[in-house]
Amino acid sequence: MLSRRHFLGAGLAATTAVYATGAFVPAWAQNAPNLGTPTLPSPSYRRMKVGDVEVIALNDGITRRPLGEEFVKNAPLSEVRALLASQGLPTDYIDVPYTPFLVVAGARKILVDTGLGEFGGPTTGKLLDSLRAAGLQAADIDTILISHYHGDHINGIRNKAGALTFPKAKVMVPAAEHAFWMDDARMAAAPAGMKGAFENVRRTFASMPADSLVQFAAGGEIAPGIKSVAAYGHTPGHTLFELTSAGQTFFYVADLTNVPALFARNPDWAVTFDMDAEAARKVRREVFARITASNAMLGGFHFPFPAMGRMTASGAGYAFEPAAA
Repeated sequence: MLSRRHFLGAGLAATTAVYATGAFVPAWAQNAPNLGTPTLPSPSYRRMKVGDVEVIALNDGITRRPLGEEFVKNAPLSEVRALLASQGLPTDYIDVPYTPFLVVAGARKILVDTGLGEFGGPTTGKLLDSLRAAGLQAADIDTILISHYHGDHINGIRNKAGALTFPKAKVMVPAAEHAFWMDDARMAAAPAGMKGAFENVRRTFASMPADSLVQFAAGGEIAPGIKSVAAYGHTPGHTLFELTSAGQTFFYVADLTNVPALFARNPDWAVTFDMDAEAARKVRREVFARITASNAMLGGFHFPFPAMGRMTASGAGYAFEPAAA
């Protein structure tokens, strides 16, 4: 079992935040204006067939943050910059995209994670626009699957007024994640820098109608053809989703890795947001090995748009190959 003290201590850097209208807004979700403005994808959605179902990547925006010593916790900044430069990427900042996914299976429309909603910087909160561009509305969503409780994954569930953004959706959450963040004793013991994350979870879930919030134990089928996969480390209950249809497989890997140009290429590097870096490192290697061995398609919340493609072996790590247009 991972201890409360381990997660609280390790996660402090990951949850440093500012507040906007009472909502927890991670500091990494704020743009750095002196570094320019990231270019958002157009169109902001991408469709992919997986067997008999459709998977749609829906960009929620991109934030740009300065690249400092803190971003990769266990590697010198010089090595981080060298790896970025070797891929033709900027070395003074990092662009962090946010991409929820929609599974369309017959009449079912299942949204996986919800983005920052109305609570992020000016280049975020684009999920509803992306959904409309794909020909859908918030009221079309019947199910929401949540991978974990960091604000960029749950803040889109409610608007600033507190109303549910997807009024007809049942929200399904990992039981281990819910238990951690809804624990009053953990919240009371949390350092000041983490209390906002606990409060944000309560803002999002505490008043949700009982018939709208469903907790699940990782490892089983939670919707037709969709299995939940425990991947604890990034957070205490961080969960992935494996979609199978007509012999084809798609993995949604959530925050298994942050920017893949760094943390897939070097799976042993730890991003500042991982609450248990060693557990996250271990599960990252296990899952990427499984995905590459099966040649399955995958999608990642912080992957460069279209945020879905394949992962291939590259040196001591892996390289993300985006799906062709």
